[in-house]
Amino acid sequence: MVNLILFGPPGSGKGTQSANIIQKYGLIHLSTGDLLRSEIGDKTPLGQEAKKFMDQGLLVPDEVVIGMISSKLDANPDARGFIFDGFPRTTAQAEALDKLLALKKTSISTVLSLEVPEDALIKRLLNRGLTSGRSDDASEDVVKARIVEYHNKTAPVADHYAKFGKFKKVKGDGTEEEVFELLSKELDELVGEKVQ
Repeated sequence: MVNLILFGPPGSGKGTQSANIIQKYGLIHLSTGDLLRSEIGDKTPLGQEAKKFMDQGLLVPDEVVIGMISSKLDANPDARGFIFDGFPRTTAQAEALDKLLALKKTSISTVLSLEVPEDALIKRLLNRGLTSGRSDDASEDVVKARIVEYHNKTAPVADHYAKFGKFKKVKGDGTEEEVFELLSKELDELVGEKVQ
């Protein structure tokens, strides 16, 4: 089983490349945001617990999120693998995820980080802000703050996986096709036969 974490600051093309990876390799997209919405919508015990925190404007505790990830893994025993999106964001979450995967006799295979120069990210996000209607893409100051926040929070997670030789930087400022080709070079070996 291949378990991939795709990293990248806002505007790095993570969403686009995740979709490409899922289509080519048949991995299951594991987005913690989608999981939360689904569990709450289905009124599961974990969803009800998460909703209590969210209704108070609080972050959902790591244990609840890990529980949801565990359920998703259990629901897909024959999966070729998973691509983790939006998790882990802290070293504590990375350690909790590692423990969970070890219990399921698997582990994170690799962490691929899309590296894009900050000026290119700002330009991409401001352009997206013109068409997406997303308020967090409309102001250069807000965009810069999001990029700083990303680097502050995820750098320790990158260091955590680098200790195990599982962290690789991938040049993310080419065309969509060029970047996907670089990601594919990293993944072809890990995943083996492609789906398509």
